[in-house]
Amino acid sequence: MTRIFGAVLLIIVSCCLGMAASKKLIRRQHRSPLASCPISRALDAPSILPSALKTEALPAYPWEGNRGGRISPITKEYFRCKGSSLNPPIPIISDGKVLENLFDCHGADSHSLPIRHEKEFIYPILLELVNEIQASTEKPVIITSGHRCPAHNRYVDLSPKNQASKHLIGAEVSFYVAQLERNPEVVLNAIFAFYRSNPRYAAVGKAYTEFVRYDKDVDISTKPWINKEIFIKLYLPTEGRNGDNRHPFPYFSIQVRFDKDTNMPVAYSPADAQHFLRR
Repeated sequence: MTRIFGAVLLIIVSCCLGMAASKKLIRRQHRSPLASCPISRALDAPSILPSALKTEALPAYPWEGNRGGRISPITKEYFRCKGSSLNPPIPIISDGKVLENLFDCHGADSHSLPIRHEKEFIYPILLELVNEIQASTEKPVIITSGHRCPAHNRYVDLSPKNQASKHLIGAEVSFYVAQLERNPEVVLNAIFAFYRSNPRYAAVGKAYTEFVRYDKDVDISTKPWINKEIFIKLYLPTEGRNGDNRHPFPYFSIQVRFDKDTNMPVAYSPADAQHFLRR
């Protein structure tokens, strides 16, 4: 019995030694031929070091920079249509009969912003102004209505006048400023200061730097302010309420009147209103 046990033990030890030897042989076979070769060079050989990496800042938009503190900059994303498929249909009734049910669009998930030169487009002055207001007041601008597609524009306001809204072409924005809802004069002063202090407007004169009151009939009790580029309306808590502006605060609407880039007046057109992409 002792002989049998010894023989088995000898076989096991032999197998283990054989496996260890095999592993050493495999490692030698797969070892790089350069692994044991020392690297040497002459003392006068030049050293080649990688040049230091240089970082470049991303290009800044006019409204970006160090102003505004911790308030997030407003981009075109804030202007996307606020339509929603969750909004209930609105029946259009005439003589006691339902002529049609008015449905809202599906919002930003269903279509783009207006397209110009094959890119989504909002008039740059609107972006610049809302960011300047944030920077000047150190309060966040709350955009209640930016771009509206035709379906959403009709859903929020069926009035004939609204069917030519500049919201349809990315040339109008409605907003209020958080914590300044009851102090619209602060917002107005920020807009006026922007035009008076901006060198590019000082160079073209009073048509841009000075605002006058609009004397024609409007749908609000406060006379609007205008210069060559923009048209400012202040809606009181009882005015201008629609599907996008269902809050209780006074709010501003800024429309673009003149496009400096094209040197042309800005007006609603059906073609421009329909120029967006379906997703």
